Amino acid sequence: MSIWGLIASASFVVQLVMLILLAASVFSWIVIFQRIRVLKEARKVRTAFEESFWSGIDLSQLYRKLTQEGRKVEGMENIFTSGIKEFTRLRQSHNVDPEAIMEGVQRAMRVALYREEEKLDQHLPFLATVGSTSPYIGLFGTVWGIMHSFIGLAEVQQATLATVAPGIAEALIATAIGLAAAIPAVIAYNRFSSTAESLGSSYENFADEFTSILHRKVHVREGGAA
Repeated sequence: MSIWGLIASASFVVQLVMLILLAASVFSWIVIFQRIRVLKEARKVRTAFEESFWSGIDLSQLYRKLTQEGRKVEGMENIFTSGIKEFTRLRQSHNVDPEAIMEGVQRAMRVALYREEEKLDQHLPFLATVGSTSPYIGLFGTVWGIMHSFIGLAEVQQATLATVAPGIAEALIATAIGLAAAIPAVIAYNRFSSTAESLGSSYENFADEFTSILHRKVHVREGGAA
């Protein structure tokens, strides 16, 4: 009546359910650790970039610093570099209306913003799927195992608790594995979704603030030229 003995003696369907749930649990933990690393790095990049950006550093100097050879821009940095690159390119063009410049900048930053938000939300649907379906998959294994046990009772002359207990116990293990897979996935999904939403909001706020800064720059330049 050990756990391993019950798993080994379980029916093929129940064993298959356990295997599916075990695989889902393993992959969900891989995703959890990967998301922890990604979101931690995203928060770190955001904090460091905001300190540099609001320190009064020249925007061109900050752009060169972020895009130096061998360096990969991430998160809020990507939104900034996409915006300033498009802004510089359009301003160097002749006879480009200021509003057209700002539309191009907003479009470039919007694309970068969507890409960064996709990175934050990556693999979260998998955690949501594991968290929502694992209990039901485990319940299916339990129902199947109990049904298999009661069918086996028809083959014995005297039904006792000792006869049916092993089958019910092995069936309940499927439910336990399902809950063990679902609970961490649900907790992690809620936590990561909240963090990703917070980071996404900060990205959007920065994009709006940076748009206002560039809007003033382009109109001041046009006003001075006039």
